[in-house]
Amino acid sequence: MKRTVSTDDAPAAVGAYSQATTNGSLLFTAGQIPLTPDGELLDDADIATQTERALENVVAILEAEGASPADVLKVTVFLDDIDDFEEMNETYAGYFDEEPPARSAVEVGNLPKGAGVEIEAIASLE
Repeated sequence: MKRTVSTDDAPAAVGAYSQATTNGSLLFTAGQIPLTPDGELLDDADIATQTERALENVVAILEAEGASPADVLKVTVFLDDIDDFEEMNETYAGYFDEEPPARSAVEVGNLPKGAGVEIEAIASLE
């Protein structure tokens, strides 16, 4: 059965979506942009800082369900400029040291609120 997940340690959902959903076995996060839990948008920060903030949001959502980055099976990274890949990847690697999850990284035309990166994850809760 589907259940929504919400935590005050990540930005609140501001539309017709949830921070995450789970069926008890898998957790699917919504895309996280560089928005602090109190609503500060870091869209003018460098891509490393934006990546860190987006991943901190993902981690907060994982932790709300008792999971960690080690439980992540798949990540999708959306970049508004693929030339930022190396800088994003350097920051990203610090969150997934051993046995990193599968990942896709794609360039997109635009991201919400003018962000440079958006990151979503699928994690195992078993």
